[in-house]
Amino acid sequence: MKTRRIFLQKASLSALALATPTFNTLSAMTESFTLPTNEPQILRVAIMGLGSYGTRVAEAIQKCTRTKLTGVISGTPSKVEDWKKKYDIPAKNCYNYENFDAVKNNPDIDAIYVITPNALHKDQVIRVAKAGKHAICEKPMAVNAEDGQAMVDACKAAGVQLLIGYRMHFEPNTLEVIRMRKAGEFGDIRFFQGLCGFVIGDPTQWRLDPVLSGGGAMMDIGIYAINGARYMIGEEPVWVTAQETKSNPEKFKEGIDETITFQFGFPSGATASCLSTYYMNYLDKFYLNGSKGWVEMKPSTGYGPIKGETHKGPLNEPIVTHQTVQMDEMAAIIFDGKKPEVPVNGEEGVKDMKIIDAIFKAVKTGEKVSLKLT
Repeated sequence: MKTRRIFLQKASLSALALATPTFNTLSAMTESFTLPTNEPQILRVAIMGLGSYGTRVAEAIQKCTRTKLTGVISGTPSKVEDWKKKYDIPAKNCYNYENFDAVKNNPDIDAIYVITPNALHKDQVIRVAKAGKHAICEKPMAVNAEDGQAMVDACKAAGVQLLIGYRMHFEPNTLEVIRMRKAGEFGDIRFFQGLCGFVIGDPTQWRLDPVLSGGGAMMDIGIYAINGARYMIGEEPVWVTAQETKSNPEKFKEGIDETITFQFGFPSGATASCLSTYYMNYLDKFYLNGSKGWVEMKPSTGYGPIKGETHKGPLNEPIVTHQTVQMDEMAAIIFDGKKPEVPVNGEEGVKDMKIIDAIFKAVKTGEKVSLKLT
């Protein structure tokens, strides 16, 4: 009887298997619920300061795949209203400079991009950090290295990231030059030249107000040559000398530099000679010379397209909207821990501020000023 019972059980199971359609475990799972996807996290950004560059960034974000404009902060109500309509921003995501600390309780915003006059950056970034949001700060990050370090410290204490708006660190032709240098295609680097200049217009703008800007052409465009010398040569300068000239003391008052020429020395023996000016147009050029080759980029830091020639021929990397690439790369840095080829963190910004402080000191003293950035 026992043998017969086992036989009948087996026979019943066999019949059931023949009568029942094939059961695919994975298919059943996918029908009952949606499997998790590996879609990248979107960085939701509020822009603080709705001027011309803030507008440029907002337009660039529209083409981003990992960044979305979800909020605005401005002291001008009419601008807020215009941006609300243009970018479909909810009223609850709109703030002014007095109440934006309330962003702490807004889950629609992950980061705030501070694009205001230089002297306001320190306090605004510290407030952003205290609100628990990541901070992206336009360069220069502050008016001096001390303020820049305070911003770095505040963001670290709050457990948020501080990134500086170094769009050139993601520009394809610039990255190709860095790749070539690292691969030894230029040989031993011996010399860098950076020329940055244009004739500034409206004398009443904040960039010519020493209280708001912290300086003139050096803060605005000289920083490109400073930063460019560092990533093109691949070293940190150890000394700087500098000289200032002014053609119009009325327009360029005390504390606002019109034209500064400055020179760096690097540990390898390489040198750099740079010019920053509000007095001359058509200056946007980097030149790098090595024992085996050279590169000239002109324009080198404008909004594009960046063009360049090397001893091997022209640079032909893709033309991109700098701020679009920058914002998507910053999303990857914040959410994925991506390490960019050239840093864009607060520490990078402080190094540039230390150099600017030293340049201003060299102008005043006429002496060679030592630098220690590492």
